[in-house]
Amino acid sequence: MIMATSMSWPVFGSGESPLEMLVKLSNYYGSDPEYVIAGGGNTSVKMSDETMYVKGSGYALATIGPEGFVEMDRRALQELLGRDLGSDRNRREELFKQAVMAARRAPEKGQRPSVEVVFHHLMPRRFVVHTHATLVNMYTCCTEGARLIDELLGDEAIWIPEVDPGLPLAQAIRDALAAYAKRTGRDCPRAVIMQNHGVIVCGDDPEEVRSHMDWLMGRLRAYLESRPAGEPFGAIKRLGYAQARGLINIVGPALRGLLAENAAWLKVVMFDDSPEAVALACGAAGRAAAEGGPLMPDQIVYCKALPLWFEVRAEEDAAALVSRLRQAVEQHRRQTQFAPHVVLVEGLGMFAAGDDYAAANAARLVYLDAIKVMAGALRLGGKIHYLSPEQREFFEYWEVEAYRRKVARATIRPGRAAGKVAVVTGAAQGFGLEIACDLAAQGAHVVLGDINIEGARRAADELARRWGEGRALAVPMNVADAASVQESIDRVVRTYGGLDVLICNAGVLRAGSVKTQSERDFDFVTAVNYKGYFLCVQKAAPLMAVQHMACPGYWSDIIQINSKSGLEGSNRNGAYAGSKFGGIGLTQSFALELVEDGIKVNAICPGNFFDGPLWSDPENGLFVQYLRSGKVPGAKTVADVRRAYEQKIPMGRGCTTADVMKAIYYVMEQQYETGQAIPVTGGQVMLR
Repeated sequence: MIMATSMSWPVFGSGESPLEMLVKLSNYYGSDPEYVIAGGGNTSVKMSDETMYVKGSGYALATIGPEGFVEMDRRALQELLGRDLGSDRNRREELFKQAVMAARRAPEKGQRPSVEVVFHHLMPRRFVVHTHATLVNMYTCCTEGARLIDELLGDEAIWIPEVDPGLPLAQAIRDALAAYAKRTGRDCPRAVIMQNHGVIVCGDDPEEVRSHMDWLMGRLRAYLESRPAGEPFGAIKRLGYAQARGLINIVGPALRGLLAENAAWLKVVMFDDSPEAVALACGAAGRAAAEGGPLMPDQIVYCKALPLWFEVRAEEDAAALVSRLRQAVEQHRRQTQFAPHVVLVEGLGMFAAGDDYAAANAARLVYLDAIKVMAGALRLGGKIHYLSPEQREFFEYWEVEAYRRKVARATIRPGRAAGKVAVVTGAAQGFGLEIACDLAAQGAHVVLGDINIEGARRAADELARRWGEGRALAVPMNVADAASVQESIDRVVRTYGGLDVLICNAGVLRAGSVKTQSERDFDFVTAVNYKGYFLCVQKAAPLMAVQHMACPGYWSDIIQINSKSGLEGSNRNGAYAGSKFGGIGLTQSFALELVEDGIKVNAICPGNFFDGPLWSDPENGLFVQYLRSGKVPGAKTVADVRRAYEQKIPMGRGCTTADVMKAIYYVMEQQYETGQAIPVTGGQVMLR
């Protein structure tokens, strides 16, 4: 069911300029997924008979500001509207681009106007809104769409048959408006409906635009909801939970490697088993619907023309599954000339891939929209109307969309961790949080795992606000509990497809003499610091192995944040030092075993991080614990304990996050290093 928008209609002040009103209008419709998904749609406002502003290519309506609109010369656009640019598509598109760029009134800004700028000029009202509304496209992508629009809307709308975008579409709308005026005596309908494309609504003010759009959506929704729903793609047959989870944790990591353009940057792959995805991937007629062809330009832009359909076989191990998936991807490339951006696994759901979270999520949302459109078209009583082969080919190689992709790629953050998915345990505070922050600043997608889930969520939300939606994810993780670790890893796979870097930072300390320390405290320290490291590696390593299997040149990293106490004993701190010594033993053992899976395993052994909560917490920090236990003879205050520990360091200060990050990036970048315990202690502990 398509729901009406619940967003608040903006308030338009009498003193606002037309451009300011256009920004609000654009943000309103652009923020509502009922009308706009990803970067689709465009808007404009006419300032006079001579000038207008239109959305610039590469800007999203949801967030566009005044700077995102391009001022255009309407006289030049009117002249272009009457030109014949020939029948050769490539030549026509080049001439059209040159003419549109020449029509800009401020070319020095370097902006590129929407390809639909000409029809914005000719629509006979001041404000123009063009969207790819899901509900509208259920009709435009239905074989009965033209008839239904005529019956439901009559002379309040006009229907534009399938046509190339840009100048051909503008000229088709020009001719349709002329015919409409001759037939009705009116210069403009309430809506222009374009087959396999979307809708145009215009008005002399924002309220008139809203009135026409609400009227249109209300009419179309009422008729759709009067039709029986049922299962649009036939009876659903879904895999069981255990088999599904196992498949997700193989297919996601495998696709990261199989779809990668190089071994240094695997794809982000998102899994979706929402009702829409399940209806298609698990429906008896789902494959026929999915392979029928693309429906709309956006689908080709963000998802490529066709998804890959993949069948599941019973009793298939990871190696066999990856091998067969590799063959399917290669065959898809040969047949379509492109790697798939969407993979539908029969009985399971949908995987969507991109260079980063934003691109993968755009592919996911756009294809879910296509599923809704297909389901709606079938519900309306007709068949699905796919784009013609000629239109499909046009959009696949359209220079305009190549430009949009270039703009989108330019937003991907560079840095020493660019393209990596990094999981950091114990990341809600202290060292772990600062490590996660630095990785995000260096271009990684970061997962903050912590038993303190509220703290992890606050931190992840802040990182996402700073670096972009999806750049950080918080997961509840008790590293000492296998089920908790597995559930967190499952969440990582569903969101990103796998992981490239596992930083096992979670650690606890209970200082005390071997003569008096409780068994409970000893077990607690051992469970978190030693067993927790083991469990995290055990659950993450199989995913990394699959990624290496899919892309043999790819290497991943497991990095334990150990301690100088893992290199030498610690007086009255045996539980902690013992767990850290054990961690180095695990590191060396894991390194020997996992090297065949393309996994490097190293430990970083920091000196004392005096300014973090482990040391400085006023109630349970090490300074307080050491003062209470009498570990520092003669110390009367916490400050005395701190000074005593600073004096032990040749460089005279505690370790910082910046010191540790240099070591982390070293082991990530150094391909010829595994099984090492690297001290970062200011000279306090030196390797022998």
